[in-house]
Amino acid sequence: MKVLIGLNEEIITILFKSKDCREEDDVPDFVVHEFQQYKKKGEEVEVECPFCGGTMLRAKKSPK
Repeated sequence: MKVLIGLNEEIITILFKSKDCREEDDVPDFVVHEFQQYKKKGEEVEVECPFCGGTMLRAKKSPK
């Protein structure tokens, strides 16, 4: 997903879903890549859920 901010600035986001409350949130691509640097190959990036404080993982795309 692309989000417009400021004066025609685009930020690419990645959808994450909370393991606890199941809420979804868009996380900026650059944040995900920053966390990915500290993970081993194949490990998932985890971020804190802004809704419940739990763990969020990249949302899996459901088949159409």
